[in-house]
Order: sequence, then structure tokens, then C-alpha cells
Amino acid sequence: MNQTTIAQKANAKINLYLHVTGKLENGFHTLDSLVVFADVGDNITVNEAPNSNEISLKVSGPFGSDVPSDDSNLVIKAAKLFRDTHNVQMGAEILLEKNLPVSSGIGGGSADAAAVIRSLSDLWGLNTPALDLKTISQKLGADVPVCLMGKNVFMSGIGEILTPAPKLPQCWLVLANSGVKVSTPDVFKNRTGKFSNPARFEEAPKDAACLAEIIANRGNDLYLSAIALAPEIAEVIEALQGLDGALLARMSGSGATCFGIFAGEKEALAGALRLAQNNPNWWIAAAKMLNHT
Repeated sequence: MNQTTIAQKANAKINLYLHVTGKLENGFHTLDSLVVFADVGDNITVNEAPNSNEISLKVSGPFGSDVPSDDSNLVIKAAKLFRDTHNVQMGAEILLEKNLPVSSGIGGGSADAAAVIRSLSDLWGLNTPALDLKTISQKLGADVPVCLMGKNVFMSGIGEILTPAPKLPQCWLVLANSGVKVSTPDVFKNRTGKFSNPARFEEAPKDAACLAEIIANRGNDLYLSAIALAPEIAEVIEALQGLDGALLARMSGSGATCFGIFAGEKEALAGALRLAQNNPNWWIAAAKMLNHT
């Protein structure tokens, strides 16, 4: 008998590095990125819709007012795409607790969409959330496939080619967002300069310091474009880098959330506390980097 309620966490997605490797004729950019997940995120709950094949969405949480609850929400789009792909004749009531800031480069909407696909797969007894990843990338966004997998991977193509990453060391992240929103399409549109080469590595870093050193030799090709649109991002990077124990500070995705890498929980929690004291209006979270491979 299938469960009538499924709950999942939609963990924040972090691009430890992000290289733009090219642009296709259809306008999509090709990428090379090491993606990991942090132990902080939105919460998704799905329930059966009694006597109905409708899909509905209710949104709550600290950032609930920043996202729509109608068909324009990526969660609804993902649910309907998944239902139609599998010819399901059932509906669902979806509850989204929005804890992550929106338009922030940590895959909030994409992680929510992926969590809904996984949850509906369980709710409807389909056994697998598998969909054509290229279709998902083009219809729902480049980050949805990697969030659907939910593991530490190298992401390439337009987001649909996912390759397991080496085992990464235990470490902590401090995430910070000043409240500024940036549009991913605008960031890509304003990007200038040459394309970068892929920069994957095969050897497992022995500790957090080694991982930070590896990432320091790579970059985020969207950073300059993002700070041109939102100079506050540079201030967040500087503040993170100035924290005791911070091994490296970078922007995730197309911004505006930035992260600092820390060796342990104690340093990360102390850094997050200091950052919050100095910047009370920022969204700040210390979170363990999940080692899902």
C-alpha cells in the first residue's frame, strides 16, 4: 500500500566551481561544475488529492511570500511534467516550506522541483523518478537534473551530464546572502570573455584545506557578470573571507549567495554567528557539506 504523505528536504545546491565552456546554437550555455549539497534547505510535503487529479501548491516559510503558488512556480511545472510523462491520472497537494532565499544561486527552486519529482514517484508508486535529463534541463532548468540526483557530481553539458565526483572530505560551509536578487538569464547575458576549459580532478582531496586549494585554482565564470549587476556580492565574499577559519570564499551558481569553506563545525558556527552580528539583515546559515556520492 502506498503512503498517503511523503516529506522530503530540498537541500541547497552549491557550485564549488563553475566554468562556462561554450554556447550552443539554441542559446543554452554548456558548463563544467563541481556540485555539492549543504544540510540546509526547503521542505516539501506531498499528500494525495482525494477525488481529484488536480495538483495544488501551498507555500509557507520565511521566504514563502517571495514565490508564487500558481502554475508559474517551478514545483507545479515539475509535478505536471512528471505526471504527464508517466500518464498518471492522480493529483497531489503539495506543501512547500520556503527556507532558502529565492534567485540566489543555490538551486532553491530546482531543488524543490527535484524533491517534488522524487516525492510524487513515491506517492504514486512509480518506483523511479527517472526522466530524460535533457528534457528536464530544457523545460525546468539546468540545475534540476543535478538536484534530482542529489549527489556530489561534476555537471556538464547544459546540466544533464552528471559524472560522480571523487570522495570529498568532511567540511562545513557558511552560506550568506545579502538579500539582493539576481536574474540568472541576465547574468549569462552580461557575461563577457572567453570560454573556460573543463577542470575536473580525479584524486580525492585529503582534507578541507586540500579541497579549498583545489577550488582556489578554479573559478566561477559568472562572478564578474553577477557583481556588475549586484556589487553587494563582492562585499559578501570579502566578509566571508575575513572570518576566522575560512579556507576559501566563493559565489555559488549565478549568485547572489556566497559560501565559505571551513574545516569543522566549531569554526563554521562561530563564523556564521560573527557574520550575523555584523550583518543582521543578511540570510546566513552554517551547514555541513553532505558527502553523498
